[in-house]
Amino acid sequence: QLQLVESGGGLVQPGGSLRLSCTAPESLDYYCIGWFRQGPGKEREGVSSIHFSQGTPFYSDSVKGRFTISVDNAKNAVYLQMNGLNPEDTAVYYCAGGFVCSAYSLPAGAFHHWGQGTQVTVSS
Repeated sequence: QLQLVESGGGLVQPGGSLRLSCTAPESLDYYCIGWFRQGPGKEREGVSSIHFSQGTPFYSDSVKGRFTISVDNAKNAVYLQMNGLNPEDTAVYYCAGGFVCSAYSLPAGAFHHWGQGTQVTVSS
């Protein structure tokens, strides 16, 4: 069972930035790592994904141009750099692990390992 741990959430003002981290005790080399979020009263939304070893990242339209996903092989971590945050980005953010990455979609059903989530609150 892949154990994923998110960190980096917090309270930030509109227009601000945060960087979320997703790490695991075992190698992520063979995994597609996705970031999902669920805001209050909203359905879970796929935000971004990337294969740890190769491939083109995916971004949802709601975050394209503001968020950047990246891989740190040395630290066995995946980061989600979030810039230009607005209140609509307020949510619990989860990282998840699967075996198939797509550059065109991010279906939650393709991910079988989930972290506990980290809260991101954008408010003045």
